[in-house]
Amino acid sequence: MNTPSRKLDHIEICLKRKVESSYSGFEDVMLIHKAIPEIDFDEIDTSVEFLGKRLSAPFLIASITGGHERAIEINKNLALAVEELGLGMGVGSQRAGMEGGNLESFTIVREFAPKAFVYANIGLPQVIKDVEIAEKAVEMIDADALAIHLNYLQEAIQPEGDRFSKGAYEAIEEVCRSLKVPVLVKETGAGISREIALKLKAVGVSAIDVGGRGGTSFSAVESYRCEGYKAEIGRDFWDWGIPTAYSIVECYDILPVIATGGIRNGIDLAKALALGAVVSSSALPFLKRALESSERVKELLEYYINGLKVAMFLTGCKSCEELRNVEIFISGKFREWLEVRGYDVPKICLKR
Repeated sequence: MNTPSRKLDHIEICLKRKVESSYSGFEDVMLIHKAIPEIDFDEIDTSVEFLGKRLSAPFLIASITGGHERAIEINKNLALAVEELGLGMGVGSQRAGMEGGNLESFTIVREFAPKAFVYANIGLPQVIKDVEIAEKAVEMIDADALAIHLNYLQEAIQPEGDRFSKGAYEAIEEVCRSLKVPVLVKETGAGISREIALKLKAVGVSAIDVGGRGGTSFSAVESYRCEGYKAEIGRDFWDWGIPTAYSIVECYDILPVIATGGIRNGIDLAKALALGAVVSSSALPFLKRALESSERVKELLEYYINGLKVAMFLTGCKSCEELRNVEIFISGKFREWLEVRGYDVPKICLKR
């Protein structure tokens, strides 16, 4: 099956089947309620600076799709919404556009979001094979940044998967040296550990999207495309990976973090920032709405942002930077994991 057809398969599965993994780690994080906030709701400022762009709130629509006819309407509606609200988005893997897929489904994003933060997106296996593909991806959509996505869990399950990674860091380093825009590396559902984050920083990466467990499981998605024991393996690895909240703690003091994976409301978004993320993003909740209209996408974005503002008010935070330094409480499996990893849990919770 060619790449554009495979991307359409993924969309159909995500629309019709159960694909989310369990446990993002946010379930074990509590924001501490401030009974008297000592601020006024109207003075809360959700804006942030990220990779040289000012966003009205610390939220992006994560990469969803591209390369097929149906993606034109999806990406147009996403672009219209983020442009109007002063936010940002990523495009789906541009490999599909470079292998004979629909180019308009990618170029339409900049057409309808001329000022928004938009990142290009290409897979690490493609970069390893040809580092020049990175610049082509950026030029295709006049992107503000490039995301190199890591999806080896998906590749391992996918019937057509690219299962090679030797030379990865050298390829990423060459891309970081040659591009004029920032390079971020993003996982797609299995999280990034501290060890990997340190290596990515060393080769010049500007930011990390931890893309942790708790959102869409691409092992689950691919299990629906497989048969026999291969489908079973996909189901076995449905919940594989580092939960998003854990991955934020692993990476936030190394590089600026985008928290993706199980962000389903403004409280999740606030918890991600309180753990150390700079911005957050989500994809699956926007897919169905993007097939309806830009207004439906905008409604969901406003739900996230207004939920974030309520959480900020109830923790006494006038800015996102204050929220990143607010006290929190961590319990359950998350706390146990932090202790096993040797983290100073009181320091993480009390920000001291």
